[in-house]
Formats: sequence, structure tokens, C-alpha cells
Amino acid sequence: MEFRHLRYFLVLAEELHFGRAAKRLSISQPPLSLNIQQLEASVGARLFERDSRGVRLTAAGRAFRESATALLAQAEAARVLARDIEAGAVGRLRVGFVGSMLYRGLPQYLRDFQANFPGIQVALTELNSQEQIDALLHNELDAGFVHTGRLPDELSAVLAHREPFVCCLPQDHALAAQAEVALADLRAEPFVLFSRKASPDYYSRIFEMCAARGFYPQIRHEVRHWLSVVSLVSQGMGVAVVPAALARSGMAGAAFRPLADAAEVPSEVYCAWKAAPDHPARDHFVAMVRSATAAQA
Repeated sequence: MEFRHLRYFLVLAEELHFGRAAKRLSISQPPLSLNIQQLEASVGARLFERDSRGVRLTAAGRAFRESATALLAQAEAARVLARDIEAGAVGRLRVGFVGSMLYRGLPQYLRDFQANFPGIQVALTELNSQEQIDALLHNELDAGFVHTGRLPDELSAVLAHREPFVCCLPQDHALAAQAEVALADLRAEPFVLFSRKASPDYYSRIFEMCAARGFYPQIRHEVRHWLSVVSLVSQGMGVAVVPAALARSGMAGAAFRPLADAAEVPSEVYCAWKAAPDHPARDHFVAMVRSATAAQA
């Protein structure tokens, strides 16, 4: 039994006339008759009554008609699905992100992507950079936004966002009254820092910035989420050096001031992915991030 047989059968079942059915199928009547005979032989039952009064469906033919219609519909749905997946128009995309991406363009990325690819379901998971790298390597994420471009060879990345670091202070701190803060002015302050294990690249950047000013930060607290950093600072439990976008978090009790001497060390976020296996939807997402980044340059 072939799909051709099913199509011929359904047209004949509608027309109940070999001549009209053959015309609709753009074939002559003998090939149509032969295909119907082959189908009946394959099914093992007569599907049509043929006599001087015309052509009629048998009881078996009426039952087979329902199944044949469903089979062809499923085959067409499978064809469309395969084509759309190949084109990256449908499917599921698993995206990881660090919390600061909520203030660094992630919502806009998602709105733009869903507007262009409404058939793709995007599932978000908040993870720190190292957790995302591990998940990408184990094919548990399709793409992720991480704080480092230092990635295993199996992963590729494109710069998604770059901005300066700023100083985050308790609102009643003396330095909060200044228009900008010199990093060296923080040498005696207790620091709240993003965990070394969660984001070693960010951790080392802060240390390098401070070391270049002649001191090492006094680490009082280490946390695993950006908003936890800002929250602890807002409660007067230390100071922090954070990406400028976190000033948009609206956390009461926290003040953000530009760093007077740290512009040469930017805060960066990369969109990372594992090139294999093939994933058209992920490739569309990466292309959108790449395009958006280029437009901001």
C-alpha cells in the first residue's frame, strides 16, 4: 500500500465515477482502475461495488475511507512539521541566563524572537555562568548568557552585551554623596562579591581591578545571584562592584555611582552554545543576538 493508492481511493470515493476521478487526478482511467485493484488486493477486501448502476463504496470501503483520510492527514502534518523544524520555525529552545540579563536586553531578545518565530517555545532557566557551561556541555541547554568568554573548546560564543562596572553602595554611605567613586576609595570597605565558584571570571576581574589600584578587596560575603549582591549592599552589609545595568533593578536602599577609573575593564555577557547537534531554532536565536549586538556597536 502506498500513499498514492490512498489519494486515488479518496478521490474516487468522493466522485464515485472513474472518469471524473481520473480527470481530477490528471491521469487516465486505466491507471486509476489498476491502482484501486492494487489497493484492494493489499487491503484484502473489496472497497467499491462496480456494476451497471455505477460505483458505490462497500461497507469495508466506508470504514477504510475514515482511516485513509486520517492517515493522509497525519502524513501531511508530519511533512509540515519536518519542514518547519528544518527551517527552525517550530520546536523548543532552552535558554539559560544570569540574573543581570533581565536588565541587559534579555526581555527584548525574547520579544523579538517570539515575534519572528511564534512557533518556537522558549524555556528560560536562571543559572550562574558555570552551571550554564556545564548544562550546555551536557546538552541540557541550547543557549546561555554567561559572564565569561573563556569557554571550553566545545562551545562557541558571541558577545551579547558590554557595559562599565559601577560602584554599588548603601544609600546612606558617605561615598554615595559623590558624583563618582574612585575604586581606591573602597580599599577599607567590606565587599559583597559574586561567588568565585559561580562566576570565576567576574570574581577575578574585580580582584584584578582592585589589585591595579594597590589593594585586594576585603570579601565579607559571597552570593550566587546578582540581586542578592545588591540586596545585601542595600542592607548596609558591604559595598560591591557590579554591572551598570543593575542600577535599573530599583532596589531601595542601594545607590549606584560611576567608577572614576575602571572604564578599561568592561562587564561583558556572552551568548554561548554548543554547535552540535544540529538545532535550527538555536541558530536563529544566536543570529538574532549577533545582529542586535552589531546594531548597538
